[in-house]
Formats: sequence, C-alpha cells, structure tokens
Amino acid sequence: MNDYDVIVIGAGATGENLADRAKAGGLSVVIIESELVGGECSYWACMPSKALLRSAAALRAARRVGGAREAATGELDVPAVFARRDSTVHEWNDGSQVTWLKSIGVDLVRGKARISGEREVTVTAAEGPERVLSARHAVAVCTGSAALLPDIPGLRESAPWTSREATSARTAPRSLAIIGGGVVGVEMATAYAGFGTDVTVISRSGLLGNEEPFAGELVQEGLTQLGATVLTGISPSTVRRTDQGVLLELDNGTAVVADEVLVATGRIPRTTDLGLENVGLRDGDWLDVDDTMRVRGSDWLYAAGDVNHRVLLTHQGKYQARAAGAAIAVRANGHDVDDEAWGRHVATADHEAVPQVTFSEPEVASVGLTEAAATKAGYPIRVIDHNIGEVAGGSLQADGYGGRARLVIDESRGVIIGATFVGQDVAELLHAATIAIVGEVPIDRLWHAVPAFPTMSEVWLRLLEEYRG
Repeated sequence: MNDYDVIVIGAGATGENLADRAKAGGLSVVIIESELVGGECSYWACMPSKALLRSAAALRAARRVGGAREAATGELDVPAVFARRDSTVHEWNDGSQVTWLKSIGVDLVRGKARISGEREVTVTAAEGPERVLSARHAVAVCTGSAALLPDIPGLRESAPWTSREATSARTAPRSLAIIGGGVVGVEMATAYAGFGTDVTVISRSGLLGNEEPFAGELVQEGLTQLGATVLTGISPSTVRRTDQGVLLELDNGTAVVADEVLVATGRIPRTTDLGLENVGLRDGDWLDVDDTMRVRGSDWLYAAGDVNHRVLLTHQGKYQARAAGAAIAVRANGHDVDDEAWGRHVATADHEAVPQVTFSEPEVASVGLTEAAATKAGYPIRVIDHNIGEVAGGSLQADGYGGRARLVIDESRGVIIGATFVGQDVAELLHAATIAIVGEVPIDRLWHAVPAFPTMSEVWLRLLEEYRG
C-alpha cells in the first residue's frame, strides 16, 4: 500500500500522537521513521535524562529529613543508576512502540523520508528500492530538532557531547565541562554532579534565562552545593582535545580542562535534506504554522512539535499533534475546524500558557508568563512572592526547606497569567497553576479552592492572602 490519507514523517512522541488522532478520525495513516519509534524523548531526552536524575534526587530528599537521614548512610550506586536508565529506554529497543502503532492500525515504514512533490514522500531505506508514498489529504512533518553546535574554533573537531551522548553515556566521566546554562545544561550538570563528576558550567548569560531571575539564582546555588562550578558572563573562545582531555580556553583569559565537553546552547530544526525545496520552502528552515499546525501558504502540509519552533517541549508537541491530527481528519471529512481560541483543533496554549519543569537542584516549575514577559506584553500586573518553606507542608517536606513561589496577576481581569515554583518536589504543584491560567479562573473564585493541610499546596493560600491583603 503506497496511497494513504495521511503521511506522518517522524515517529517520535509528536508524530505518534498526530497519527493516533488522524487514525481515530477515520483516516488511513502511515508513519515514516529513520531511527527508533518513540523518538528523541523516549530514548535520548526526557525519559533517560529523568532516569539519570531521579536516584540522586531521591537520596538528597531522604537526607533532608531527620530519621531518614540517619538511615541513608550509603553512597549513590552510579552503575545501578545507569542500569535503571537502560531499563527505562528498553535498551534502545523500540519493539513495544512498534506494537502500539500496529494496535491502532497505523502502518510503519522505516527509512529516510524526502518530500518529493505535492502530497508525495519518497522513502529510502538502508536496503531495498526507494518507495514513493502519496497522501490524499495531508503530509505532517514531525521530525523534531537537533542540538546546535556553536561556531567555536575547534569545537566540532573535539568530538563534543550533545544531549544524546550525555543521556546515553555508559559511565560517568571524571570531569565534564558544559557549554550553556539552559534546561539541558542545568539538568545534565545536576545529574553528573550527583554522580560525583567534577562539573563546570560555562554560560554567557547565566542560568535558565527564560525563567524568573530568582530561579536561575537558586539553581546556581544548588549546583554549587553539589560541588559544581558555575562560570557566568564568559564564553569559550577555542576548544581542542588533548592528551589530558578537552581544553576550553575562555574569553577572560582562563581555561578549563575536562574529560568531556557537553554542548547545550540551543536547537536547530531537523529539516535538512527533507525535500522542502520541492514544495517552495527552504531546506533546513523552521516551519511556520498557524494554530492548527498547517504550514502557512499550504493546504496539505502540516508541522507539529519542535520543528515549528513554537514551543520546544515534548508535552506541547503532543498537544499540537492532537490538535493537528483532529484538524486534518475534520477537514478530510468535509467539516469546518473549530479554530477559535481554545477550540478543539487549535494549540492556543502555546502562546501564553506553557508549563515546564526543569529537574535541576532545586526543581523549577513554571507556567505562563514571567514578570518580564508580562510587562513586555503590556499587561497591568501585580507580582506576589512567598517562601514555600514558611508553609507547614514545606517544613514537613524537608528540614530547612528552601523554596520560593511567585504569581503574576493581570490586574485588569483579576486572573493569574504566570506562576513559578522553585524548590524540592515543586513539579507536583504546577498543574494547579496551569489549570488556573488556562481556565482564566478569577482570583475571587480561587479563594474558595481550599488547599489541604498540611501540604505544600498551602502556598496557594498564602499567595492569595497576600494578594487580597
């Protein structure tokens, strides 16, 4: 079978979800993958990185509670952590994911895909002839993104790690230099510092620059307490691999030597050699889409996930995919899409309601707009902060709990448009804030959402008390 209603290029989490929604809408679907079904998140990003982070985080949490602290006398078993990571990624075997695709009736074609014409994709496999697939309704590009290697002299020749090598390493190096202070940089710094690796983070603009400033400051303190060195305001000027390791000469005249160097400075789209030039687009570009994920200027080409550069997060890619898959099916069946804000076939939350957790030391959980972003957007705001350790649930969670919460409130409507939590285990506080922002729940109604005592959610009561005065 070479003719389908929908062709999906890329079988990562985004592509899987889009295929699932299109199939549920009654369409025939084929998905093309050149690597592993499940993609970056399952094998080289979200899942392995969190598996590497979790064990040391659990041990630190135990040591912060009297009674458990006295029992947690051993050291982290680093080989066991790597073994758990291997189990999490199924030893980089995608058999279970392939079985799932079959169970929902989506065909799989393995190979390199190139768009060769309107609604046409040519697939080249490692063995066998090329195969030309045709789509009656839509082709969806879900190829994701790859690590950006900055133009630093000698860097490429030094065989640097990217996030893939960092999450799939078999052992922890004695020392690791990390270029970049974003999410990947701080998470991998947290993981490897937890293994006992001598970690140095080099970041021109500080840590977690897209978060509230206090988040980066607290994470820098946390990494320093783990034994990592954080260098800000400087950048590598040259990199070269020597017999002693990788030598990074910095633009302030100093140098760092490490066994390995990890580059975590951004992402580029996986659209090179995808055949975009055959349909009037530029090879290697991000794909610009509307809120239904349809590429602007086309009535058949869609792009969901990282590749459209809206929000480079797995959960937002899956959200976009659900909207796109449903929109494709509705259009194919001759019906109108629900494309008003917050409609069924649009990804409205991409704009100002994106949740994200950085599994650093401490955790950073945020959703919506920061104070700076809200001010830039012209909202009349009021900012409320509170120390999470001052609520009963925080003090019970850990001895000497340190953490901070912030709400950004749109005063004209009396609703929350941003929330940030920093501290141990704050990830589980995030969804309440996400619901409040997406639902545009008035502060006066939130006052009646009583947090259970004694939980960390009591911070909501303290924040609202301060707001109401």
